[in-house]
Amino acid sequence: MADTRSQQAQEKCDPDAVLKGIPFASFLGVRLGLAGDELTAHLPFAPHLIGNPMIPALHGGVIGAFMEITAMAQLKLHGNFDHIPKPIDVNVQYLRSGKPLDTYARAAVKRIGRTISSVEVSAWQETRQSPIATLQAHFLMD
Repeated sequence: MADTRSQQAQEKCDPDAVLKGIPFASFLGVRLGLAGDELTAHLPFAPHLIGNPMIPALHGGVIGAFMEITAMAQLKLHGNFDHIPKPIDVNVQYLRSGKPLDTYARAAVKRIGRTISSVEVSAWQETRQSPIATLQAHFLMD
């Protein structure tokens, strides 16, 4: 019993263990880094992530999925539960085209309730002060 608890505590703080519950994250190549209690998600550029080859620009669905994965990972690391939260609603604001560059994101948990949680995410490429997209989402915690 004690081994199970220590394993769960370790998985809670292990970003790689969080991504194992999100299969699409491995297709995208998402990586998570944890410094203290601050999680930074990293989406390395890959040619299969391009949506418009004429510009070229990252696919909007890739950016949205990346930010949703970031939000779920932050909730999983922040909350005291054993499962991946389920999205209820997700609102993405695309601010500028995603260039064929590495992309980063950070999530801020606004509220964790008994059944619903609220998270905001910002994604950027060159500087954090110039986000390419933002996300507001609510998740079911049951």
